Amino acid sequence: MKISLICVGKLKERFLTMGVDEFKKRLGRYCNLDIIELPDEKTPDNASSSMEEAIKNKEGERILKVLKDDSYCIALVIMGKMLSSEELAEHMEKLFVSGKSHISFVIGGSLGLSDNVLRRADYHLSFSKMTFPHQLMRLLLVEQIYRAYRIINKEPYHK
Repeated sequence: MKISLICVGKLKERFLTMGVDEFKKRLGRYCNLDIIELPDEKTPDNASSSMEEAIKNKEGERILKVLKDDSYCIALVIMGKMLSSEELAEHMEKLFVSGKSHISFVIGGSLGLSDNVLRRADYHLSFSKMTFPHQLMRLLLVEQIYRAYRIINKEPYHK
């Protein structure tokens, strides 16, 4: 099984990098985890809505270039479907059983994801109605992927 995290922006804080690295190491026994970092666009403080849309579209083009055609795409968006950890594990397990061998999770930049990326996505997932920094979201996501594998394999960790 291959899992890709397609992320706009780089991790800057050492504590986040260490956390992501720890879960990437733990996930090594379950899947091949690939983290693809794409450059984010600088957004001026007083950017117009059309400028913000252009920035999202530019970042979206980068995402779509690296998103494989055969990959099941899960976009992280505030207005997506909220799942419990058990439901995420069940969703992933159903994908595995149905023959999907590659899942890509997409985390947009500070402005979110372009309409083109949202249309390409097979599933829209939300962790909360709250807004989280996209760098922190990466750590939360890899932890939940690890938790999902532990649930799928009926191994202790999830309580």
